[in-house]
Amino acid sequence: MTFLRTLSYVHGQSVDPDAGRYADKMDPRTGEKLCDVAQSEASDLDRAADSSADALAAWKNLRPTQRGRLLVELARVVRAHGSALGEIEALETGKPRQEMPALIDLVAQFFEYYGGIANAMDGELVNVGPAYHSYVVREALGVIGVILPWNAPLHQAARAIAPALAAGNTVLAKPSEHTSGSLVEMARLAVEAAGLPPGVLNVVVGQGTVIGPAMVANQHVRKISLTGSLRAGQELGRLAAERVMPLTLELGGKSANIVFDDADLDAAVPGSVRAFTWNSGQWCAAGTRLLVQENIHDVFVERLVEAVGRLRIGPEDDAAAGPITTRAQYDKIASYFEVAAALGVKAAIGGRLPVDPRLERGWFIEPTVYTGVTNDMPLATEEIFGPVLCVIPFKDEADAVRIANDSPFGLAAGIWSRDIGRVHRVAGRLEAGRIVVNEYGGGFVQNPCGGYKLSGYGREQGMDALAHYTQQKSVIIRL
Repeated sequence: MTFLRTLSYVHGQSVDPDAGRYADKMDPRTGEKLCDVAQSEASDLDRAADSSADALAAWKNLRPTQRGRLLVELARVVRAHGSALGEIEALETGKPRQEMPALIDLVAQFFEYYGGIANAMDGELVNVGPAYHSYVVREALGVIGVILPWNAPLHQAARAIAPALAAGNTVLAKPSEHTSGSLVEMARLAVEAAGLPPGVLNVVVGQGTVIGPAMVANQHVRKISLTGSLRAGQELGRLAAERVMPLTLELGGKSANIVFDDADLDAAVPGSVRAFTWNSGQWCAAGTRLLVQENIHDVFVERLVEAVGRLRIGPEDDAAAGPITTRAQYDKIASYFEVAAALGVKAAIGGRLPVDPRLERGWFIEPTVYTGVTNDMPLATEEIFGPVLCVIPFKDEADAVRIANDSPFGLAAGIWSRDIGRVHRVAGRLEAGRIVVNEYGGGFVQNPCGGYKLSGYGREQGMDALAHYTQQKSVIIRL
């Protein structure tokens, strides 16, 4: 499947950019041109925001159950068109196609979940005495801006869009210019197949440096949800401060994955491999700091390296990992091999660009494991956003918690142990928004997701997300 041009989708129509400019989208598997992508300007964003604002009143005044039924229908449509959506995302990101069915199912789950609880935002009666009738209601904020990364386009989009729509907001989404096609297609299906009114979900395609500031400046936009880098979050925060605009930010991570000496190594080894190689390491919750209790360190590393060595990376649909999605990110990851060499840190496996002829054309990185890393090295402090793991030994529980928390980030963490008391003690002391025990994964739609410290603020997923896309109003009546 190929597509010649990716355009914005506004008010139920594909829209060319005002300036008539397009950029090349490159195929990460081959480095060759895949399609043209619209380069929208501030005027394009403003027109889309007008559409979102025009659609707002009718959408938020629908009964919550009516909105819910439309979102559940969108889930059905996503599943029905899953092959096409998955094909677009696989082409744009380079993900192995075998991963697409599970990803599409997760996207559908977001719309099912929030469609099912759209009427759960109950008000609250406040007892302030017999002379008053007082209550609190939650209302939609208005037009919600959603700025998305390139590593998981549909998943990240559904995670923000579904609760925002369920709460009665309209959504103006800006996908990454590197991976816009799958979201544009889902927005088209939302209107043309699922029956969402035009303007309820608009998608503007273009450079983040252009569309992001324009979105913040547009007076129709009342809140922005951003998933991206720390730098992107900081820049957006500075701009939003001028308007006192609320934000939800999920930013970088350098998550600790902790293996105690009583762990089930048959589970911990493959789980730790997946923690840093899934999606070629391109996920902000990746477990890229592997903390291993020192008395099992050598045995664990030996088994880990053996498991990594069996992984097959490549352009094939059934490969364990595909390419890095953008050339800039590929170059960034490769630069850390030079950082490691300058520090005198040697790789137990990997640590170089692939020499396999199958991989010469695309942006492939060998999964890399570094040992002899201390927690103050750039390999351990900076988000590399690729399949690069640093292994750090620890002495005991207290030492593991100290090392894990000695990071500016706090998005996720993993614990491997058979001791349930230890699990609860350590989980209670870790500074991370999501902690997974005896596996390493992304949690569930029902679980809130977000960061501590520089990993951001606000929460996606779960019931809490609805609160982040609404505002409270108190009504106090003297009787």
